[in-house]
Amino acid sequence: MEQFNDFLVKAISGTEWPMFLLLIGGGLFLVFYSKLLPYRFFGHAIAIARGKYDDKNAKGDVSSLQALSAAVAATVGLGNISGVAIAIHDGGPGVVFWIWMTALIGMCIKFYSCSLSIMFRGNDSDGNMQGGPMYYITQGLGKKAKPLAIFFSIAGLFGFLGVFTANQFTETFMSVVLPEENLIAMGGTDTDPLFNWKLTIGIVLAVISSFVIFGGLKNIAKVATAIVPFMVMVYLLAVIVVMVLNASQVIPSLRLIVTEAWNFKTVVTGGFWGLVIIGVRRAMFSNEAGLGSAPMYHGQSKNDEPIREGLVAMLGPFIDTILVCTFTAVVIILSGAYLEDSSGIVMTLQAFRTTLFGFGDDLLMIIVSAFALSTLFTYSYYGVKSLSYLTNAKIGKLYNVYFVVMIVFAAIASLEVVKNLIDLSYALMVIPNMIAVLLLAPKVNEKAKIYFKKLKDEKA
Repeated sequence: MEQFNDFLVKAISGTEWPMFLLLIGGGLFLVFYSKLLPYRFFGHAIAIARGKYDDKNAKGDVSSLQALSAAVAATVGLGNISGVAIAIHDGGPGVVFWIWMTALIGMCIKFYSCSLSIMFRGNDSDGNMQGGPMYYITQGLGKKAKPLAIFFSIAGLFGFLGVFTANQFTETFMSVVLPEENLIAMGGTDTDPLFNWKLTIGIVLAVISSFVIFGGLKNIAKVATAIVPFMVMVYLLAVIVVMVLNASQVIPSLRLIVTEAWNFKTVVTGGFWGLVIIGVRRAMFSNEAGLGSAPMYHGQSKNDEPIREGLVAMLGPFIDTILVCTFTAVVIILSGAYLEDSSGIVMTLQAFRTTLFGFGDDLLMIIVSAFALSTLFTYSYYGVKSLSYLTNAKIGKLYNVYFVVMIVFAAIASLEVVKNLIDLSYALMVIPNMIAVLLLAPKVNEKAKIYFKKLKDEKA
């Protein structure tokens, strides 16, 4: 396992700068190229998500709200709760500032990529309508670009595994339900009982996930729409209670984030730019902007208007990063948990336990359980689409078997291996997706001009 992890670390170092330049450089280009359009129509995007402009006769399998919920289900979860803790552990409080900057840019990237997912929809081998990077790459750029679509799909076979979620859910369960004192009472803390418990948790999680993911997209969308909005509200309510109880520490925590963001003497590996890259990585893990996953869901929406879908999609990074990640970071900082020698979900659990009367970790356990399941449900669908594109729709469904087996592997693997596997896969997916989005951006601008003129005429 150590040799595999060393390989991942070396591979990641070779993808850092291409990923950074395409995601941040390309994203900034889109922000100015759009003339801030997505941000200027934020209110209109909310109205679309609420169903004001739904067209029952439009092509697609799910509503725009369901697509947004499913996409957010894949991003609002352990990436926001433990991913932020990992970022702070690796780069200090200042890394959160760079997570914010990446998320703001990510809103514009999602506007363009998810607009493209409606503009260039294709069909799989069963004749079912599909959307996503592999389709807008080949249809938008032509058959000569197919190697990019294949490259994206191969990377997706690994990037869309639910290994991080399964690993961090297992850590949560072990920390809250089976802390060291409980394990001692049951017969010691040697390796075997620990391994057996993790293996058991992984198997149970795999079985529960199977019931939903083998049911297909509509099952996933229904479950995600039911779970995600409610659990996000519960989580935000818990965080708000913590912030109210520690009101005097909120502003200093936010101030620390901003001042440490410009700490050129940071201890993080790679200095200042190392700090920025950690922020970019964790933001991408949080909201997946530039990754190409969200367009797979939004491409299934009952919506024939690309710009409308793009505006709905851009709400994702705002919800899961600007809101959820910020609240998580503030709780971790004001509680002092970031000063302890812990990382991932353990740090966040410690922060909630300290600030919510000693039972905050139990509440977080319930929230994490819902987030973990909804994330696993949605991620499996992304992987099925990747394998289906490489082979056919029938073989593509076998991805779920591989996905479920890897849940068990992730439960017993180390956080370091899981984190590095996902970071490498994500970086490789960003490269072909962002190349396509940048090259096809003029086509989105043309559609946007027509859409907003039409919208203006309707209001007149």
